Amino acid sequence: MSKKLTKREVDYSKWYNELVVRADLAENSGVRGCMVIKPYGYAIWEKMQAELDKKFKETGHENAYFPLFIPKSYFSKEASHVDGFAKECAVVTHYRLKNSEDGKGVVVDPDAKLEEELIVRPTSETIIWDTYRKWIESYRDLPLLINQWANVVRWEMRTRLFLRTAEFLWQEGHTAHATEQEAINEAELILDIYADFAEKYMAMPVIKGLKTENERFAGAIETYCIEGLMQDGKALQAGTSHFLGQNFAKAFDVKFTSKEGKQEFVWATSWGVSTRLMGALIMTHSDDLGLVLPPNLAPIQVVIVPIYRNDEQLDAISEKVQNIVKELRKRGVSVKFDNRSTHKPGWKFAEYELKGVPLRIAIGPRDLEEGTLEVARRDTLSKETVSQENVVDYVEKTLAEIQESIYKKALDYRESHITKVDTFEEFKEVLNTKGGFILAHWDGTSETEDKIKELTKATIRCIPLEGEIEEGKCVLTGNKSARRVLFAKAY
Repeated sequence: MSKKLTKREVDYSKWYNELVVRADLAENSGVRGCMVIKPYGYAIWEKMQAELDKKFKETGHENAYFPLFIPKSYFSKEASHVDGFAKECAVVTHYRLKNSEDGKGVVVDPDAKLEEELIVRPTSETIIWDTYRKWIESYRDLPLLINQWANVVRWEMRTRLFLRTAEFLWQEGHTAHATEQEAINEAELILDIYADFAEKYMAMPVIKGLKTENERFAGAIETYCIEGLMQDGKALQAGTSHFLGQNFAKAFDVKFTSKEGKQEFVWATSWGVSTRLMGALIMTHSDDLGLVLPPNLAPIQVVIVPIYRNDEQLDAISEKVQNIVKELRKRGVSVKFDNRSTHKPGWKFAEYELKGVPLRIAIGPRDLEEGTLEVARRDTLSKETVSQENVVDYVEKTLAEIQESIYKKALDYRESHITKVDTFEEFKEVLNTKGGFILAHWDGTSETEDKIKELTKATIRCIPLEGEIEEGKCVLTGNKSARRVLFAKAY
């Protein structure tokens, strides 16, 4: 615990990489580009999963599971979809190994070549829509609202833990509807669920918007997204929801008989968030001392550390603490009593500070005599002496305050890093000196979007769904623009 993290202002990327590893969230694996998510990191992901899963089920969605392997021919059925994923696909060509002739290992058996190659799932639209053809016959079968929790593989060359790995965990929803409007409503509903989760659980403010044609999901008519702003002034796409129109239904011949007895193609959506949210959580709140976790997602919300000199003192402290732990758990607070004798209190304080535990309680012999406790907040690093009688109420109230406080801090940062610009010179200056989101006019063409990206490395993060509609002139070309869009450099 003695070695300090690299400061964010010195090297933000190094700070992030060190923090992920030292806080026991994840580490690189023996497979290039893949990660091992460690128990503490997985516990945060499980809390994310649980809350999102609850929200999905409350809105009528059910979980299912589809194959990891997808026949190559399926990808050929939707042209834009295969174009979007072709460069990222891992391909299975053989199904057997054999001992090498020199006896020094194994080799691929050349006689075990698959008749058709299998793609390791980069996303599941194709295999799912092939399945839906068998499930959907009539309007009575609609809407079909399915989600799956799964892993996917996208062959990334430059990887970073949680943010971009060759294999990652996610959920992907795939729904089928009788009408276009129903499918659009579904895509927008999911966008609202993602935004609500990001703000109320991750304490991360997000901007909801539409992606440009360049940035849309391969095969989508519209892609809705939520965009967060990290502490280094870069944006991060935290979730997407796609209105797919009838593209996949037509590609896989998924029709239904309407109430009027007509054969019609269904309307579709797909949507997902991934373990990338872990990276967003870290970069939105954490500091030079370690993680700062919102209480709603912290695996341990409160840790109690005893300070003692002998077993007699520890026994007396433990007796008092057990009652506090019991009462906190009754209130739904996750609490840990760290009575390990292998580490000193100072070491434990540093460990839980690094791991972002929202509240730390210290209790020693004097506290027993005086009926008090010392409570330290991770977000503000402030300490307060609290009576043992009031500690349960105090903890419950303070956890809610911390959740609200770190959201407000992140919101204040984002609001102070949204800048309106009207010229390309302003655009470049803000991007290079201040960073953050830039609201600027764009003439609506892919050519201009590409040119701005080429010149500045900034992309259009979204066309905001909220905010004023204001005509103007494109920041690059001077051509007519219907409204401002959101630019930023991004992960």
